[in-house]
Amino acid sequence: MLKKVLAITLILTLAALTFTGCAPKAAAPAAGAPAESAPAEEVKPEVLKMSVTTADGSTWTIGAQKFAELVKEKTGGKVEVKVYPNEQLSGGNQGKGVEMLMSGAIDLSYHSNIIYSIMDEKFGVISLPWLLPDNETADEKLAGAGGEAIKKLLLEKGVVGLGFGENGFRQITNSKREIKTLKDMAGLKIRIPGIKMYISLYKALGANPTAMNFAEVFTALQQKAIDGQENPTDVISSSKLYEVQEYMSVWNYSYDALILGINKAKFESFSPEIQKGIQEAADEACKFQVALNREKGEKQVQEFKDKGMKVYEFTAEDMKPFIEAVQSVYTEYEGIMGKEFIDAFR
Repeated sequence: MLKKVLAITLILTLAALTFTGCAPKAAAPAAGAPAESAPAEEVKPEVLKMSVTTADGSTWTIGAQKFAELVKEKTGGKVEVKVYPNEQLSGGNQGKGVEMLMSGAIDLSYHSNIIYSIMDEKFGVISLPWLLPDNETADEKLAGAGGEAIKKLLLEKGVVGLGFGENGFRQITNSKREIKTLKDMAGLKIRIPGIKMYISLYKALGANPTAMNFAEVFTALQQKAIDGQENPTDVISSSKLYEVQEYMSVWNYSYDALILGINKAKFESFSPEIQKGIQEAADEACKFQVALNREKGEKQVQEFKDKGMKVYEFTAEDMKPFIEAVQSVYTEYEGIMGKEFIDAFR
């Protein structure tokens, strides 16, 4: 019996070996053929944080979003930009926003040259009263020696200036009375951004300037803690300041540029190819933002009238007493900014 069991086991083992030997073998790769590579790992883009002071509907934020689209396109998706409106990253404090850009806590920002002047008063040169009379002159100076002087100053602060957008010419609003003549300024409590030059300027005009973070302005106007404020039309529109202001004077007294800045160390961490893509994106986005801002500005003054604001538009004759009154600002700031620095914008 035992012999019979052993015989059956032997037969089954031989059969199994036979079938195993007949199983097809995987073909060996031909000599010199490349081995099959493992699937490539997906490379995650580097995400940069960009701070913008104003709200979603503003030309600042729209311009920043355009920049973000272009950066992704021109870097082949290797770099992406996330836009944070309303000064979210600095808790509503514009000055802190610029400090965070300089330190690298924020990668990119659209900030006004006026806010940069908190760090160095020379940045306020662009906004000296009635220095830049029109858009054409502003474009010419920022594309020339004036713009180069600002970019050099930015590098000293740890920021690469990628280009200039615009906030535009600043207009004045208030809830007390129409401003047509110099005497209409007397005693008005006007909110200004944190630029020392504007303190001298508004005192020279007879007003009472009050520095305040922009995030607090609407409530302060609503509660009558201040009488008025000054800003370009797009900021007045996007922040709905027309709801708490009755009078507006269009006087184009001060030009306000936006600086599209990137932290210097962050920019230098990228390859020349990526830097080129970011710079090209900035060039296109700034042109887009400026054109959009000017297009909207032409319509916004009429919109304010339609909403019930009393709007007075200055003539060249109206401006003469105001221009004469602020000559003391030039005398004061030539000593601070330097005559040569100011002359780059003349």
